This record gives sequence, C-alpha cells and structure tokens, in this order.
Amino acid sequence: MIQTTQGSSVSRESVRRVALASMVGTSIEWYDFFIFGTASALVFGRLFFPTFSELAGTLAAFASFAVGFVARPVGGLVFGHIGDRSGRKTTLVLTLTMMGLATFAMGLMPSYAAIGVWAPILMVVLRFVQGMAVGGEWGGAVLIVAEHGDAARRGFWASWPQAGVPAGNLLAAAVLAVMAAVQTEADFLAWGWRVPFILSALLVVVGWYIRNRVAESPMFEKEIDEAEAAAKVPAMEVLTERPKALVLGAGLRVGENISYYILTVFSLTYLVDVSHESRSLALNALLIGAAVQFFAIPGFALLSDRIGRRPVYALGAFGLAAWCFVMFGLLGSGDNVSIVLALVVGLVLHGAMYGPQAAFITELFPTRIRYSGVSLAYQLTSIVAGSLAPIIALWLYKEYGSATPVAIYVGVACVISGISALLARETKGLELEAIR
Repeated sequence: MIQTTQGSSVSRESVRRVALASMVGTSIEWYDFFIFGTASALVFGRLFFPTFSELAGTLAAFASFAVGFVARPVGGLVFGHIGDRSGRKTTLVLTLTMMGLATFAMGLMPSYAAIGVWAPILMVVLRFVQGMAVGGEWGGAVLIVAEHGDAARRGFWASWPQAGVPAGNLLAAAVLAVMAAVQTEADFLAWGWRVPFILSALLVVVGWYIRNRVAESPMFEKEIDEAEAAAKVPAMEVLTERPKALVLGAGLRVGENISYYILTVFSLTYLVDVSHESRSLALNALLIGAAVQFFAIPGFALLSDRIGRRPVYALGAFGLAAWCFVMFGLLGSGDNVSIVLALVVGLVLHGAMYGPQAAFITELFPTRIRYSGVSLAYQLTSIVAGSLAPIIALWLYKEYGSATPVAIYVGVACVISGISALLARETKGLELEAIR
C-alpha cells in the first residue's frame, strides 16, 4: 500500500490503472493532434494551398497548424474552469470526444480543387476545435494521476500521460509511414493521407470507454467537500494568487515546446524539402526517435523523484541547447544513421525536460485552482512557442539559407527553460495538500 497526500491509502494497482488509462487517452488525443502536424509538413501545402510555391505552401499549412496552438489557451481556460469546479474525469471525457470528432471530420475534408477557398477555412475551424480539446486535455490527464499517487513517486506516475505524447506521435508517424510506403505518391496525396484521420473514430471509442472507468481524483473530491464550494473563477484566482508560479511554469515550457515542434514537425520539412531525403526515411527516423523517447520520459521522471526536478530539467534544457547546433548538420549529412541519431538524441534530451515537467508544474498550484493553473502555465506558452516554431524556423531558413539561425533560435529558448528550472524551488517529495 502507498499513502496518498490526502491521507487515505490506495493500492499501487489503482495508481497504475489510472496512469495507464490517462496515458492511453492522452496518446489518442495527441495522435489526433500530431496527425495534422505531420500532414502539414508532407501534404497539406499542395492540397489546400496549391497556388503557392512548395515551401510557401508548407509555410501556409504551418500557419493553419499554429491555429491549434492559439486555441489551446482558450481550451485551457474553458476546461480548466470545468475541471476545477466539476472534476477532472468529466473534462477528460469531453476533450477526448471533441478531439475525435474534429479529427474524423478532417479526414472527410474536400480539397482546394473541390471547393476552393472554403477548404482551408474548414481546415482552420476544425484545427481550432482540436486545439481547444488539447488545451483542456493535458491538465486533467496529469492531475488525475498526480492526485491519485504518492509524493515519493509523483514524478514517475505523472510522467505517463507525458509518455502518451510520443506514443501518439509514434502512432501518427507509423500510420502515415505505412500509407506512404504502400502507396504511390499520387495515391497518398489523393486519398491515403485521409485514412489516419478517419481511423481516429475507432481510437476515440476505445479511449472513451477506458476513461469512463477511471475514478475521480480523491484529492479534488476531498478539497470540494472541505471547502464546501469550488473557486468561482479559478483562472482569475491563479492570476492573483500565483503569478510567479504561472511565469515559472511558462518559462519551463518555452524551450521544451519550441524544441519539440522543431524536432517533430520542422525536421520533416527540412529532411524532405531541403535535404531531399525520402518521405519514408523522414517518417521512419521520427518513428525511432519517438519510440526511444517513450521510455526516456518515465526514466527521467523517476530520476527527478530521486535527485530533484531542477537538475534533471536543467540537464535536458542546456543539453538540447547545445545539441541543436550539431543536429542540423547530421540531418543534412545524407547518412541514414546520422539522421536517426540526430532525432533520437534530440528527443531523449527533450524527454529530460518533459518527464519531470508534469509533476514540476503540478506542484506549483493548490488543489482548488490547480487545473486552471497548470493549464494556463502549459498552454499560454504554446501561442508564442510551439505554434510559431515551425513557421519561424522555416522563415529563418528561407531568409538566411542556413540552419544555424534555427539552431540559435532553439538554443536561446532552451536556455530560458534551463534558467527557469534553476530559479524554481525544488518540489521533489512535496505533499500536494500542503500547497495553499
């Protein structure tokens, strides 16, 4: 038996079950979100912006990709409010359903050739719905695990929803890689890219069933019972009570978020359109990197439970700041092993940030406003970080004809996250109910 922070006992099997359910649901949500990003890098420019040049069309597709990130803070506000007032479980089921319906509809979207300008408009609307769903998803998925688990291993348990992100990316890249491998480019552009989006409907049914069987966070229920009333406007209370925590959480996110979308989205464009590698090689290299990162995330989270969140996070941030100056040379080397190595090392270093991040940010806020707090800290950064990262990187490359400015951009962002980790207080082993 392990002791939870609210004083009741819960079996390890129960915590494992909640962590597994949260990870599966998160994997499905991020599969849906990433399938759009991968398709943006590979096909959307040609299908929805055919009047542009190849790189300009991809840039326009990345702009549509960015809409999802602009919507994420909106989702964080809306679902953070629901999560702090009505519970974590309800919100997780709602966000999963929203995401699945939007992604399925994307698979049925007519192209520019069929309905003209309405095609990219429809794509942007559906992307906004996706972004809102993801904006509400992360906070609930992390908190329902963190609030079930014990303080001694909170980093490890809370990292499993984080591991759902590379799992979703792995699944998205795998499905697209299979479709690209078994089809001609003409067939892939004509209809093959739609299959992964339509498959989302089946995945969402599975995720909905699993999430409905998970118990509500006992810490949330206890807090509501004792307080007799939830926070009326949780987001406002976050801003007035925890502004420093919000800034530190955003600082932790900026380098992690920018680097991830450079590694998983811009790298595909760089490999295919700049280095002229095959689409299959680019997807397979990303697949291998995502598979390794899936195991690195809980590994680094477990390390953070032992030596602290701050040193592990700083290691990943400063390490990736240095590695990005090596990475693009490897991606442009033309050597398959070097290309895979570039992405694997980059994603492992990213995992050193992403593994402890869930617990680190969770431990900054009290229970009554925690959902809104973690959602805002996590999602607000996405507007200026992940949403713009592929666009900025592609613009920098086009403007200067070199990947060095892109490496500088990623490096500066990662240094900001490393400094934020060192400025934050160490929260390893902290009892959540002690945060007031």
